Amino acid sequence: MTDPLPVPVQARVKVRIPSQLRPLSAGASEVGVDGGTVADVLAALESAHPGFRDRLFDDSGALRRFVNVFVADEDVRFLQGLATPVAEGSTISIVPAVAGG
Repeated sequence: MTDPLPVPVQARVKVRIPSQLRPLSAGASEVGVDGGTVADVLAALESAHPGFRDRLFDDSGALRRFVNVFVADEDVRFLQGLATPVAEGSTISIVPAVAGG
């Protein structure tokens, strides 16, 4: 008899919303959602507060070039991208890139 496949655990995580996107979250600076990966969390954020997908992702489904997403202060682009696992109690921060001169 083989062991059953593990069931993915849905983690309650906190998503920090930048001021530019707070109109989408009814003004909230933080939103709690469930998800086992960054992609799951961002999909849950879109489901709870429609409009985030268009602001965060390009037409191909990739994160927009000037949108940074961090899990526990680590840029997901240097981890596993949208497939980065998210542990219960984690904080995801959406940080728009700032240009200046």
